[in-house]
Amino acid sequence: MKLDRYWAAIRLMFLIVLVMPGPGIAQQSAKSYRVVTDERLKEPEPENWLFYRGTYNGWGYSPLEQINSENIGSLVPVWAFSTGVNGGHEAVPIVNDGIMFVTTPGNQVIAIDARTGDLLWLYQHELAEDAIAYHYTNRGVALYGDKVFTATLDAKVVALDATSGEVVWDASVADNAAGYYMTLAPLTAEGKVMVGVSGGELGIRGFVVALDTETGEEVWRTHTIPAPGDPGNETWPGDSWRTGGAAVWLTGHYDPDLGLTYWGTGNPGPWMGDARPGDNLYTNSVIALDIETGELVGHHQYHWNGSWDWDEVSTPLLIDVERDGRVFPALVHPGRNGYLWLLERSADEISFVDAWPYVRQDVFTSIDPESGRPSYDEQKKPGTGFRAPFCPSLWGGKDWPPAAYNPGTKLLYIPVNENLCGSILGREIEYEPGRSFTGAESQMTVWPGAEHIGELQAWDMSTGEEVWTREFESPNWGPVLTTAGNLVFMGGTTDRNFRAFDARTGDQLWEHRTNSGIIGVPSTYMIDGVQYIAVQSGWGVDAASMTRRINRDLGTETFVPEGGVIWVFALQN
Repeated sequence: MKLDRYWAAIRLMFLIVLVMPGPGIAQQSAKSYRVVTDERLKEPEPENWLFYRGTYNGWGYSPLEQINSENIGSLVPVWAFSTGVNGGHEAVPIVNDGIMFVTTPGNQVIAIDARTGDLLWLYQHELAEDAIAYHYTNRGVALYGDKVFTATLDAKVVALDATSGEVVWDASVADNAAGYYMTLAPLTAEGKVMVGVSGGELGIRGFVVALDTETGEEVWRTHTIPAPGDPGNETWPGDSWRTGGAAVWLTGHYDPDLGLTYWGTGNPGPWMGDARPGDNLYTNSVIALDIETGELVGHHQYHWNGSWDWDEVSTPLLIDVERDGRVFPALVHPGRNGYLWLLERSADEISFVDAWPYVRQDVFTSIDPESGRPSYDEQKKPGTGFRAPFCPSLWGGKDWPPAAYNPGTKLLYIPVNENLCGSILGREIEYEPGRSFTGAESQMTVWPGAEHIGELQAWDMSTGEEVWTREFESPNWGPVLTTAGNLVFMGGTTDRNFRAFDARTGDQLWEHRTNSGIIGVPSTYMIDGVQYIAVQSGWGVDAASMTRRINRDLGTETFVPEGGVIWVFALQN
């Protein structure tokens, strides 16, 4: 989408804001804003939602239980806030002591009174007309100290004063003209703000970088593709490592006990594996980095020599899992490649435990029981001049929308797209900075006779058993929130509904139709004894693209209106 469309929408937003009555909350919040410390991030208060998935382990879980499976029928909207912007709204509402911070497409950061929905301040990042980015979305902010951090489409990290929205520092981490951009919510810990770069389809060389939260100075940088002399470079032929992709476009998780932060990496570039023979480390992997030095201390590659665009950028959830009478610290990853991965994490390695398909998958013929390395059906592997069909589609069994884990039910909840397959035809391509570097033509199809596409699955990781599944005729792009109130919240479908399910049985208990489709990450918080549920509604990006492809394949005319709105719900008095 052209940037001028965003500027037009943003100008309209400012007109709306200018006529809003001033509640005087900004002065109050300036005096009462509580700084975000390492101690608070390691043990966040239940009433706050301080970063992307609520806790460092990535569970997407809240111990709040005022809203529960018994009273969910009384949940109603209490305020809504229009962002004034179209496009995919994927960000999570972050809340610190009654102040909400939300980002939108086009790199707005909005601070709102989380009780009333009144605007406190708005920051608009200036982007050049020729800024390069495949996705104009943003997934949220990070908090640390008295600052709010946002990552931008022109590959910058911006630190804002939490009380005023004024820029404290602005640091460039890569050259946008070469195809580097950022859409993720940063991760903050131990005085550092960490981000990864998008651009895997543009021939970048991915990395994670840590900046000092006070100054913006670089502390460390770890590339996700090793250079000559580094372990793993032998998995890249010639100079292919220079443009090999391995983007990092989702927020990492952190284990304070091990001092390690975990990140998922994306596909190699170009897409066709025969253009770069080898395993292509560390693409389509989870990597463990020492938070003080950035040293790579462990990894697991979900699939080698990727040729299907199955980015594995979703960061695994850090869960303690019991298997065969042994409880161990695990990494749990519902893969885009259609397998559910169970790994073990330790101070110096990531080891394979188990993996099994959770959607239709016809590429892997076996998984090595010791290493977890898959073997392939070569007729299902696309190549240069060779079109291959495969399942799941290039969007995978689960794309970027995060799964959630509830320690009360001990279940993992996965937003799934089933019954989608496709094919890719490879073509020769030369690298040109800032240009597409996929070398591929893709198609997507619905499995013949399929009666549904979207699912919400619940899995017991201790047994490897699927406990329940909810099916939706529509595809599902809904990030998941779960709570101690025995609830699972999710949007993601083309009917624009936000839903709540019984966390133990999967029964749908509540729904509310919103202005658009929901691909935003939900959160929950409490103010003065009242629990709220918050989510952004605003269809776009890959969810919209998938809908168009399904329409073409099935001859349907599903239409989802765009336009971003922050919705906040509470129990009716």
